[in-house]
Amino acid sequence: MICPFCRHDDSRVVDSRPVEDGTQIRRRRECPECGARFSTQETTLLNIIKRSGATEPFSREKVIAGVRKACQGRPVNNDDLALLAQRVEETLRSSGQAEIEAQEVGMAILAPLRELDEIAYLRYASVYRNFTSLADFEGEIALLRAVPSHALAEKNSPALKNAAPPAQKSSVKI
Repeated sequence: MICPFCRHDDSRVVDSRPVEDGTQIRRRRECPECGARFSTQETTLLNIIKRSGATEPFSREKVIAGVRKACQGRPVNNDDLALLAQRVEETLRSSGQAEIEAQEVGMAILAPLRELDEIAYLRYASVYRNFTSLADFEGEIALLRAVPSHALAEKNSPALKNAAPPAQKSSVKI
């Protein structure tokens, strides 16, 4: 690592610490030439292989921009979108692959988006899965009704598995 002070082309690692939930490493370095100390951050590369064959680095901002269109007019705030993008990145990184097909990114977006907002999920799925008829929408809506999103959240979150189920509305009329 080049020293930012004297431009010497070597440095010694003094300390290393994981940051960003273990996805990055912060290293404290010392230059043997001038004795100055500086910090660096290392992260693994996660490249997306587009349909054209070109590759580009994963971008949470691109995930947020794509999902934001589906969430237009829905009660979803920027923090929710940032958390969704973080979950998508964690899912992709957990695969252990350095290069991932763009198709897999879209698939990784679907589950957290469904938990966030089912209408936004349906909008995104209709474009992503290229719905061409009402039957496509009807089939997806039937799946949404068959497995409620809170059931998916319980399946995906151990903390929610132990939580009480959502309260049922009473149908008793007085």
